[in-house]
Amino acid sequence: MLEPSIVRDEDVENLIKDVYELYGYDFSLYSRASFKRRVNRICLIDRFTSFAELRYTIISDPEYLKRFIEEITVNVTEMFRDPEFFKTLREKVLPQLGTYPLIRIWVAGCSTGEEAYSMAILLKEANLYHKALIYGTDINPSVLETARAGIFSMQQMKVYSENYMLSGGKRDFSDYYTANYDNVKFDKSLKEKLILSTHNLVSDSSFNSFQLIICRNVLIYFDKPLQERVFKLFDASLENLGYLALGSKETLRFSNLDKSYYQVEDQKIWKKIEHH
Repeated sequence: MLEPSIVRDEDVENLIKDVYELYGYDFSLYSRASFKRRVNRICLIDRFTSFAELRYTIISDPEYLKRFIEEITVNVTEMFRDPEFFKTLREKVLPQLGTYPLIRIWVAGCSTGEEAYSMAILLKEANLYHKALIYGTDINPSVLETARAGIFSMQQMKVYSENYMLSGGKRDFSDYYTANYDNVKFDKSLKEKLILSTHNLVSDSSFNSFQLIICRNVLIYFDKPLQERVFKLFDASLENLGYLALGSKETLRFSNLDKSYYQVEDQKIWKKIEHH
């Protein structure tokens, strides 16, 4: 079993190079500390006896690469996470978006889809769902499979239900799913307006124009130049007067875009200032 601190800096650089040259995934601007922690974790979980063994497996087994990407990019998510944030969306942002004939929302780094489903529920309760499209994207294809299925563990429902109520939920949360032994399946209608696809924030370009982009707790894993690059991508994808929502430890305040946005309430939601 590997010692937790066995991975050396130059090993990490070589691995990042291999993954990029062989498979086109670019982790070169990820925060090194975070990347190293994740690599250590993979070595421990998958019982590699040396870093060389992990590297060899990644190089020689494209199937294993899927698992590697999954572990490196894992982001913990839940429905209506930070209920105050969703309350602000519900009360301050959605009434504004309601004035558009079509509402396009991008949930970037959507992981297993909990935020995208939360968004669908908010839109339904604001009577805006019929004219909305929610794009959920992630670098990791296997989490998107979970999102597509809309099946989650029963254990999580208590927390999700509390979050939902605290966010100003209007119904009984269980109206939105069917329970089946240990799992619940979310209502089909919540997927009607949901488009899920892989998208790499590091290397892919803008693919539509949006009135709301939600990207929470993804950028904390990126270093400064990469954060700037992603902010630029979001800015290019966001309409005038559109909203950008970030995670609790993320901010536009020290970025190059700072002057083009102002903060809505004290939540991590920024509104793009109109440019003529």
